[in-house]
Order: sequence, then C-alpha cells, then structure tokens
Amino acid sequence: MKTLRGRLIRTLTVMLVLVFLAQWLLLSVAIRRVSQGQMLAHLDHDSGALQATLEFDAAGRPRLDTHGIEPVYQQLHSGHYFVIRVDNAHSLHSASLGGFALPTAPIRVGEKFDYHAQGPAGQPVLVFARSEKVAGHELTLFVAEDLSETNREIWQLSLASLAIFIPLLGAAVWMQRLAVQRALQPLAGVRDQLREVGAGKNAQISGDVPQEIKPLVDEVNRLLVLLQRRLNQSRTALGNLAHALKTPLAVLFRSAEDPAAPPQVQQVLREQAGAIRDRVERELRRARLAGTPGAGAGAYFNPTSDLPVLTRVLAGVYREKEIDFNLSMPDILLPFDREDMLELIGNLADNACKWAAARVAIAITAPVTGGDAQLGITVADDGPGCSPEEMQEILKRGVRLDEAKAGHGLGLNIATDIVDFYGGRLDVDRDPQLGGLRVSITLAQPSSAQQAP
Repeated sequence: MKTLRGRLIRTLTVMLVLVFLAQWLLLSVAIRRVSQGQMLAHLDHDSGALQATLEFDAAGRPRLDTHGIEPVYQQLHSGHYFVIRVDNAHSLHSASLGGFALPTAPIRVGEKFDYHAQGPAGQPVLVFARSEKVAGHELTLFVAEDLSETNREIWQLSLASLAIFIPLLGAAVWMQRLAVQRALQPLAGVRDQLREVGAGKNAQISGDVPQEIKPLVDEVNRLLVLLQRRLNQSRTALGNLAHALKTPLAVLFRSAEDPAAPPQVQQVLREQAGAIRDRVERELRRARLAGTPGAGAGAYFNPTSDLPVLTRVLAGVYREKEIDFNLSMPDILLPFDREDMLELIGNLADNACKWAAARVAIAITAPVTGGDAQLGITVADDGPGCSPEEMQEILKRGVRLDEAKAGHGLGLNIATDIVDFYGGRLDVDRDPQLGGLRVSITLAQPSSAQQAP
C-alpha cells in the first residue's frame, strides 16, 4: 500500500540524488577545465620560448637553437611535442614526435586556439596553436602535451570526491526522512484521535492541527456532530412513537373485548393489536439496550464494559425469572460498530431470556493475530430448545414456535440481517451443556482488535 510518507521520501530522495549527481558532474567538469587552463598557459609559455629559439640563416631557412629548447621536446614520445611552420614552406618538428605527423588545423595570422588530437602512441593530446608575423615571415606554432596522466588524475580526484559525496548523500537522505516524519507527525496525532473517537473515548478530534489539514478535521468533526445528533433524534423519535402508540393500542384491546363486536372482528383486532404491541415493546427494549451511555456514534465494541450493562437491562426486564448470566469475553476493543453489536447480541440474549428457565450463557472469542482473525459470538439458554426442523423454521421472518410467548419472530431474522451485513455466518443448534437453543455467529474482523486501556 502506498503511503504519503513513502511517496514524499521517494520523491525527495530522487531529487537529492539528482542534485548530488549534478554537483559531482559539475565539480568534475570544473576540475578538468582548471587543469586544461593551466596546461594551456604552460603551452602558451612554451610556444613563446620556441619562437625565441627560432633563427634564420643567410638563405632565409629557419632553424632552432637546440640549447634553448626544453629537454622534454628532445626525448622520444615524452608527451611534449611541437610543430613549427614558416611561410607554409618549411616545417620544424620536435624530436619527441619520432617522425609522427601531429594533426594540425588551419589557422589565420593573429589567431590563437586549442583543440584535442591523437598523439604518436594513440594517446589524447591537447594542442595549442598560434600564428604571427615575425621579421616578415608567417610563423605558425603547434605545441601539444599528453593528456593521459592528467585525465587519470582528474578521474582519481572525481572518484575521491564521489567517495565524499555518497556519505553526504546518505546523511542528507536520513535527515530528510526525519524531517518528513516530523512534518507528518500531526497526521499521526489526528489518526490516534480518530481511533479514540472510534473507541468511544472522545466525541471529536481536538487540539491544534496544521493549517493544511484543518479544513479536513473541521469537516470530520462536523460530520461526527451531525451523526450523533441524527442518532439521538432517531432514538428519541422511536421512543416517542412507541410510547404514543401504547394508548391507541389500549383502545384497540378494549374494542376487541366489546361484546357487541362480531367474533371475527374481535379476533382480527386482538391479533393485529397484539402484533403492534409486540413490535412496540421490542423497539422500546431495543432503545434501552442500544441507548446505554458511554460511547459516541460509531464507537468500537468492548464486551467487558458493554455486555454487563446489557445483561443488567435484561435482568431488569426478566426479573421474575432471576436469570443467571454466564459471560465469557476478552477485554479488548473490537473494530465493530457498538450499536450493531448491542442490537445483535441484545436480540439473541432477549430471545434466550424468553425461553430460558434460569440460565443464559454469552461467550465471545476474538483472536487478534493472523490475517483471517474472526469474531465468535455464542448465546445459549437452558430452555426446552427445539428440533432440527424447528431450528430451520425459526430463522424465517415472522415465524414463532410458541404463539403463547410474548414476542414475535423478527428477533433472529434481524440478527441474521446484521450478520449478513458483516459477511458472517449464523448457525443454530442445541447447547450440549445447558440443553437449550444455542446460536453461534462468526464475523470476519474488518481490522485488528485493540487492547482495551
């Protein structure tokens, strides 16, 4: 997965490498230019010295005074060479050439320039050329020097500078990495605060944030406030609606008992009013189960803190049974919506309490390692249970096995809807220990669980 930090580090690293490479190349070129500049100055000096040794005999033929010529021009293939042309008719060559014809370029009187050529042994040479009028003669001098040793020294110096640049580049990349991490540290703080919001510790993201991400944080906070407000409004409206329906329901029940009403009408009124009453009671109970305090919208589910509150509510609803709740759960934050889990487990536990004699067991297992970690939920009771055929029937919407019991067949079906939403699985069987119905649920965790603080 690509990250913003990784992208910044890669981009800046490439830029640093290019900058250091450009600096190294510029340094190498500068060293070469300085070296060749000094070499050209030396060749210009030698050309002047050679011109001073030039003499003409009575016949006008040029000759050189060998005593004034540097010894390096007298040694064969010494790396120092010259060619002197007089009036384009006579040529004088250094003994170091050994008969090799040094490549020359056309030049006009008064010009000076330099060029690269090939020496007697095939080595590169730098040639300095100049042309002047001397004592009525057109004099052209070509003075050359071997570049092999100079190029080798320049290359060694470039490698030495590269050996310095590489550690400097590594240090620059390391400091740049630290700078990027420090610059992105506020994003890590926002991430941690979002986790706390998801865990139900905070309602909003607080604290100072960089100006660049402040609009994003403000928008997230606005959406969190809106979500919490909508959730509270929905719960309030649901409770108000349920309470408002209780009085009309009472009127319907009284009408159903009116002796003047036909028996068929009384039966229809009792059935429909009973269905509405059961639905109202379920929604009121659901509001009590999901409306437990201590978390905001979208909070993570912590079984250790949330299930005891749920069982206390159920114990109050079924106080006449004095149900003993056996809870087994890990003390971790699970990355599931708290309201969804309370509704899911609340429906299953409510159904178990209806049929239980005295005991209800709720177990949650949540492996936190591995890429396929799954959440396991088991709710069982010590009631009469049901046959395998009946187990298939109770998962159908609206099906009830005992019409005498208060309630309806939507509980398990709503649980199935929540399980399907999370891509999980729901199974029913008989609990081997309690003997009653056991509902087992497996949900794939969307992300790794966190240890509860």
